[in-house]
Amino acid sequence: MPSMQPGHKESGTPMNNLFDNSIQSETLTAEELETISGCCRKVDQIKWLQQNGWTFIKNRAGAPIIGRLYARLRLSGINPASLVSTPAWAPDLSKVR
Repeated sequence: MPSMQPGHKESGTPMNNLFDNSIQSETLTAEELETISGCCRKVDQIKWLQQNGWTFIKNRAGAPIIGRLYARLRLSGINPASLVSTPAWAPDLSKVR
């Protein structure tokens, strides 16, 4: 087994790829979206995303755009909407002049 220096990682091994948190882009690629939805056509991808409660926007060409962090949370079973906390108390400023 070859010795590895601290901070050096052997590229291409599945375990290292699992822990590689580098982000190539802030949004998913068309191929990644196709893998997640199982659909090639934009219309079918949008239908799948809506049926499964995913938040997305459409670009000018009508293709669905999904944020990478959002997708990582969803795929790990975390509902991003549940991470937003509402304040327990807020002052009533309606009577202040």
